[in-house]
Amino acid sequence: MIWTDLSCTEIVKKMKVMGLKVGRKVVKKLLKKHGYKKRKIQKRLSIGRTKNRNEQFEKIARLKNKYIKSANPIISVDTKKKEFIGDLYRAGEIYSQEEQKSFDHDFPKLAKGIAVPHGIYDLKRNSAYINIGTNHETAEFACDSIKKWWNSQGRYDYSKANSILMLADSGGSNSCRHYIFKESLQKLSNDIGIEIRIAHYPPYTSKWNPIEHRLFPHITRSMQGVILKNHSIAKQLIEKTTTKTGLKVKANIIKKVYAKGKKVAKDFKETMKIKFDKTLGEWNYRAVPLRI
Repeated sequence: MIWTDLSCTEIVKKMKVMGLKVGRKVVKKLLKKHGYKKRKIQKRLSIGRTKNRNEQFEKIARLKNKYIKSANPIISVDTKKKEFIGDLYRAGEIYSQEEQKSFDHDFPKLAKGIAVPHGIYDLKRNSAYINIGTNHETAEFACDSIKKWWNSQGRYDYSKANSILMLADSGGSNSCRHYIFKESLQKLSNDIGIEIRIAHYPPYTSKWNPIEHRLFPHITRSMQGVILKNHSIAKQLIEKTTTKTGLKVKANIIKKVYAKGKKVAKDFKETMKIKFDKTLGEWNYRAVPLRI
């Protein structure tokens, strides 16, 4: 690969030293002719390769196709980058009559709080629901967020549903390795009275999770350049997010305090009712509501 970080003006100067007199316009035309243009570094190289990666993608595609033809929802879930609340710098520009001022350092201790945006993106309806947590990202918080979406939106949009297909990463608050997530998921299924089918994207492939490119970049755009003085401002900015394809976003603030490091119940592994698929069961399983 051949590249240069020289500007057109710098190239003109160096060519002049070599005895070649050309102008900036000529340099620009030559660069374009030979396929050179300014490029940003793209995050395309995977840091690892997982066994059965392709098989899992094919399975997810089959599940999506099955649910698309049904009366059941397909949701993609994840937690967006956390945002500090307070007078801290944020990238981006806005139109303003006055200078926007922030602290000259971005030390976390200067923040008044934190916003933890957990998103539920509805693939069928091109709509999203963001629950903004005010402390920790935990499995309990993630499942409370999904419960909030279902009770306020999902059950009305899918009144005939008997199952929810949830697409998620393999790590974070919805980790496929942690039983604390499965315990919270079982409780969620019991509470809303509907089956939840989980399909995890394999490790190192989180960028393929639909929410990553259909929702989060647009929310980032809506929030850029604004100082988040409180959680309400974050909520307002998120709710104004839209796209040419008609994306609609609703937001809510969850002020509940979540404890970090919570342990799974001692007998959960032995008594759990989570049903794992026969193939690739570590990434594919169902939480079926218990009938009491």
